[in-house]
Amino acid sequence: MSKSWEHYHDAARHHEQAAYHYKEAAKYDQAEEHEKAMHHAYLAHGHNQHASHHDAEAAKLYAEYADSRLKQSSG
Repeated sequence: MSKSWEHYHDAARHHEQAAYHYKEAAKYDQAEEHEKAMHHAYLAHGHNQHASHHDAEAAKLYAEYADSRLKQSSG
């Protein structure tokens, strides 16, 4: 199950990076520096996509682990 923890860690890292870039986008948008704001929003979106991937992979691995444990206990 250690592989799922790697995905949780990677997801957390990408969520943190996305949050940073969203904050930067908001800061630049408020300063009416729209090109910089769009750049940071684009980076934030990418990090969110990576985080979602790692979230899904972790959930899949955990479900496989739980299923194998259930089969072991009932068989």
